[in-house]
Amino acid sequence: QLQLVESGGGLVQPGGSLRLSCAASGFFLDYYNIGWFRQAPGKEREGVSCISSSGGSTNYADSVKGRFTISKDNAKKMAYLQVNSLKPEDTAVYYCAAVDWSATAGPCSRRVHEYNYWGQGTQVTVSS
Repeated sequence: QLQLVESGGGLVQPGGSLRLSCAASGFFLDYYNIGWFRQAPGKEREGVSCISSSGGSTNYADSVKGRFTISKDNAKKMAYLQVNSLKPEDTAVYYCAAVDWSATAGPCSRRVHEYNYWGQGTQVTVSS
């Protein structure tokens, strides 16, 4: 069955970096857009970044532009989120999500409801 598994989270100091990974199985990643989302305690899940099925288009939330980078390797069935210059407000559970390209209207979206496959999340904690 289709599955996404995140890894790479951890505890880091402000200004630190992590590379979050999303391993896909059960489908060809070539045909799926990938989104990264995060949810902090007491807050709604928000879209951090997305990448189109081919990897040709990306989109970022204003709060992470210049600090985060999304990528995907379709041959390896992997997607990544490089998170740099981390701030305490970046603390959250980070989720990888996928949606079939044929179900979308544009290159990619950071809207939660446009994704139908979700991983279980990986915790990122930024604290001194």
